[in-house]
Amino acid sequence: MLGWIYLLLGIVLETVATTFIKLSESFIYLWPSLWGFVFYGISFFVMLPLAYRTIEASVAYSVWAGLGAVLITLVGVLFMHESITFLQWVGMAIVIIGVISLKLNTTPLTEEKSQEYK
Repeated sequence: MLGWIYLLLGIVLETVATTFIKLSESFIYLWPSLWGFVFYGISFFVMLPLAYRTIEASVAYSVWAGLGAVLITLVGVLFMHESITFLQWVGMAIVIIGVISLKLNTTPLTEEKSQEYK
């Protein structure tokens, strides 16, 4: 369960980082650029590896990519006034259904199995 918490924190941090990079206007503004790099670093180099301890890499990365895309789309729509079509809403729903199916059909890595990767 802790692996899923790390994964969700990593996804949220990656979404925050992506938002800061958008606010940096292609790295023109220093502080949003720096905060983007900080949050990406924590997300990719701390949270994702911690999640990999108990979640298979294929599942963790699929959930990471899918939920990250959904979250950043919602941030864009809600806070940056980006447009979204009905078909895009349907696509996000399909991604969420896929993520739920991955979660429901995943067995956690055992201690022996995670030791094999070291």
